[in-house]
Amino acid sequence: MTTNASQTLLERAGNLREERLEVENKKSIVTAFLDRFTLTDDEVVVITSRDHPVGQRFFEVMDKTERIRDDCRILMAGEDGPTKAGLDIMASTSSNLEQGYEKIFRWCSHEFRQMGRELHLEVNATMREAVKRLRKRPELLNEALTFLSQTRQATLLSSFITALTRGGPSGLPRPIELHAHDPLRYVGDMLAWVHQAMAAERELLEALFGIGNDGRMVGSVRNFESKSEEEEWTRELMDLCVGKLCVPLKVRVQQTIRSQESSIVSYKIANLLQFYMLTMRRTIGDDALLSTTLLEITDLAYSIFYESVSAQGRALLRVQLDVNDSSLTAPLAILDHMQILREIMVVYQSSFLGEEDESEQIAGFQKIVDIMVDPAIELSTVANEEKRRLRPKWDQPIYALNCLSYLEGVLEPFPFTHEKRAAIQAVIDESVTMLIEEHFANIMVDAGLRQVAETCAHRETDEPLSRLPSMQPAELQLALRNFSLWLSSLDVVQSPRLSYLTAQRLHTQIHHAALERMAVAYRLICEEVKRPENKYEAASTLLGSERPFGQIHLLRQILGLDEDSETR
Repeated sequence: MTTNASQTLLERAGNLREERLEVENKKSIVTAFLDRFTLTDDEVVVITSRDHPVGQRFFEVMDKTERIRDDCRILMAGEDGPTKAGLDIMASTSSNLEQGYEKIFRWCSHEFRQMGRELHLEVNATMREAVKRLRKRPELLNEALTFLSQTRQATLLSSFITALTRGGPSGLPRPIELHAHDPLRYVGDMLAWVHQAMAAERELLEALFGIGNDGRMVGSVRNFESKSEEEEWTRELMDLCVGKLCVPLKVRVQQTIRSQESSIVSYKIANLLQFYMLTMRRTIGDDALLSTTLLEITDLAYSIFYESVSAQGRALLRVQLDVNDSSLTAPLAILDHMQILREIMVVYQSSFLGEEDESEQIAGFQKIVDIMVDPAIELSTVANEEKRRLRPKWDQPIYALNCLSYLEGVLEPFPFTHEKRAAIQAVIDESVTMLIEEHFANIMVDAGLRQVAETCAHRETDEPLSRLPSMQPAELQLALRNFSLWLSSLDVVQSPRLSYLTAQRLHTQIHHAALERMAVAYRLICEEVKRPENKYEAASTLLGSERPFGQIHLLRQILGLDEDSETR
């Protein structure tokens, strides 16, 4: 009996051990389940309590909550469908997560309000991580960023006004408005301040959104077509942050450019505005408020500049040449006018970014060069009748060529003016052609050959030349003697009239062309005299009595003409 009782106790003890082992196994399973699918009380406090700061521990609990929800979704996807425990876990973690995102939103909003009041900011890792996590709740992130943009607008506007009126700490750097008497520096300092503020804002936002440095140089084009979401946020926030700077900047720049009397200063300001306008458009896009504001004041600056140079051109056309001035060089009015253009061209050339091709360079300056050069061309070529009447010796063709040569010389160093230089050269060529004709007629008269040459070239009768009054042997002998005397004078080497040309190349070109025509005319005279039907007795003796003795090659040597030109 004792044995049976012991056996029963042993069996019961064994059963109890098995039950305890089973309970312990279940307990460990439940514990593992709870550890994997629930948050501890401390973790719930971390994610929901306002007393616990947002930091590394908070983000770890957020990660754990997300992991629980992912694992729970896998369990709920089984054949038996969602379980009550799974639904409870999803509901609990969803509530915790939402409270966590609300906590991040409140923290970010507070931090944005605080950090936005400082001009120069640094973004720490906690802020960057908080913004990254808040991106899963776009509506909360947008609301938080609205607080940041509003605070930054007020801060930048206050800082800009301070920089204008009070300057930096202890007055250094000095207030920008102290340089209002120097318009170029005044406008440049304001634009530089705005540009520097834009760079600081972009650096802040890149750090906030975790955007890496793309190696982009200042002013190079951003690709707005393939921009990421972070780039879009950055561009919009930059536009909002500097939006309030546009009004005070616009008012001051407009006042400055409207008060300018110097066209050079007006152009420098317009050029400076265009540079910053292009830089901002490439940085934040064409539609940004700052870009459109800069475009508006740039257009105004150029319109004022164009009106200024147009007025100068109209004033130039009203210039009356001094009737007491016998000089044939370009007048002072043209010299001053073209000096202004020279300075403008230097400014334009210095503004190249290195990306423009030749056609773009020409197109960018075409309007300016037309407005300024065309009146100077007109003043050079149109005869001043009052001066011509009072000073008969005043030489309009020489004066015109001197002025046109000066205009071409001013434009020559600048490659973007070659089209206008070609137009001036066409006018010069036309004037040279007319002057060659005049010069040839004059030297033929001076040499005594004009009437003889015209008679040989334009015979109106079949009667022999020797029977015509002007071509009788005695008359022809006299003409040839006068021609020989002229060949011994200095007029062969240099024309007194053409010596007033400031461009030596034009003097040489016109004089040689006229001498070339003289040689042709002398050849025709010799040919006509030697023709039997003209009935000159001893024609060779008649021609050989005076230099150049009827020898064309000798005449060309005396005149200093190239033998190759005769062949041509």
